[in-house]
Amino acid sequence: MEQKTKINAEPHRQEYVITREFDLPVELLFRAHVEADIIEQWMGTKVLKLESRKFGGYQFETADAKGNVAFKASGVIHELRPSQKIIRTFEMENTPFGVQLEVYDFEKLTDDTSRLHMHVIYESVAKRDQVLKMPFAQGLNWAHNRLQDVASKLK
Repeated sequence: MEQKTKINAEPHRQEYVITREFDLPVELLFRAHVEADIIEQWMGTKVLKLESRKFGGYQFETADAKGNVAFKASGVIHELRPSQKIIRTFEMENTPFGVQLEVYDFEKLTDDTSRLHMHVIYESVAKRDQVLKMPFAQGLNWAHNRLQDVASKLK
């Protein structure tokens, strides 16, 4: 089955671009990225901190049934324009990937559909390529499918 989330990663570049169309109004797609209760549902992670504002910060954590932390990420929100744009840093703890810069653009297609553009920039080509070697595309597509399902129930 073809994945709806598309990743364009040109060779020898330290960035990639992700696009995905959603059957959601742009305002609802945006809310799914800035409201902790919605994020927890579609990402399957705990939101420890979320300050959805310019110069706000965030921290996410996923633990197994025994409480062992499997994933922890944090960053700073540098720009936030409702239903239009988020610019933030993103860093996963205990990984060699370093800090990445993420630019999220939210595009209204119709009253009930929207598109997400994510421009992700790494410190180096090597760090970007490390991420792309992981089952990253499948995981992102799964997360976006969950986002669609969770947010659809909020319409």
